[in-house]
Order: sequence, then C-alpha cells, then structure tokens
Amino acid sequence: MKHDDIWRALDTLAAEYGLSASGLAKRSGLDPTTFNRSKRKMPDGRERWPSTESLAKVLDATGASLEAFTSLVTGARAMPGGSRMAAVARRIPLIGLAQAGSDGFFDDGGYPVGGGWDEVSLPEIGDPHAYALEISGDSMEPVFRDGDHVVVSPAAPIRRGDRVVIRTLRGEVMAKQLARRSARRVELRSLNPEHPDYTFDLADVMWMHRIVWASQ
Repeated sequence: MKHDDIWRALDTLAAEYGLSASGLAKRSGLDPTTFNRSKRKMPDGRERWPSTESLAKVLDATGASLEAFTSLVTGARAMPGGSRMAAVARRIPLIGLAQAGSDGFFDDGGYPVGGGWDEVSLPEIGDPHAYALEISGDSMEPVFRDGDHVVVSPAAPIRRGDRVVIRTLRGEVMAKQLARRSARRVELRSLNPEHPDYTFDLADVMWMHRIVWASQ
C-alpha cells in the first residue's frame, strides 16, 4: 500500500458522493482543509498519511464500508455497487464571483479548497472538481444576471464561443465569453456591449474554466 493509494481512494470516495476533498472533510466533522493537497506532505517534504480517526469519520459520514474503501485503495475506480447517496442531489461548493479573486479559495490548479465555501444543490455534474459562482455585476447580461449561479467545470474542454471563468496572475477573476485563443494570447468578450472586452497573454493567465450550467 502506497501513500498515493490512500489519497487517491479518498479523492475517489469524495467524487462518488459529489464532494470535493474539502467537502468530504467538512461532512465528516473534520477541519475542511484536512484532505487538501497542501496537507498531504510534511513541511520537510515527507509524505503525510491520513489518520485512522479521520478515515473512520469519513466512513461513518458516508456510510461506505471498510471493504468498499479498501477496494478503492487497491485500484478500483468506483465504489462497488455504486454510491449509497447516488439518488441525492449533488452539492457543490459555492462562492461569489467577487470573492473568487481572494486568496484561500483555489489551489494552484484552480480547484476549490478551504472552508470558506457555501454549498448549493445542482443537477449531477461529472467533474468532481466542479464548483459554483454567484454572478455579480451586469457585464454578462442579458445571458447571466446579477445573482445568477453558474456551475464551472475545470475538466470541461473549451472552444471558441464558450462562456468561461478566467483568473489572471494578478488575481483578477472574471466571467466572459472566449472570443479567440491562440498559442500566445486569449481574447475575451463581455456579453454586455457596455462593458469592455479583454485580451491577455497566456503567460498571464493562471487558469480558465468553462461554465457548464447556469440558474435562470
């Protein structure tokens, strides 16, 4: 059994129940950062193992059996027989778009982390790292209005014309439409013609994720 096997099993278990690693920890009564990637190594670089107490709380909170979790550790890609909570509406992490540029909400890969997120129930989204943002302002009207919730999928492929959320190295976060992406630059369009369009060098873009669903 390897260190990575345990963490992969925890990530898979979280995904089975429609949760992020932070959401799984929170549901299990643990500090929401317990299973974050930054906590999987010691400050000196040595690997950190989740405690048996943490694992016991996870199994109790999800109703997963030790045998099912062991199957994930040994390489199974899904829970045997499916998740006990499969019929429950998936809850994904939610923050306001205006908050998204602050530190502590996303890791370096653009995945939601930390305990500052709310949760919202939404239709099933296949990406275990999906998250929701609450639109603020009118730059995306009339498609997205102030207060609308949009679901964002880091795993979804992006093509010209897609509506996306982008974060720059300067900490700017915005929801726009992808007008063009070349090998060096990305051009973004505001759906509301009263707001400016933007162009960034790709080197200045931390991440760009596709909007896959929106409340109306």
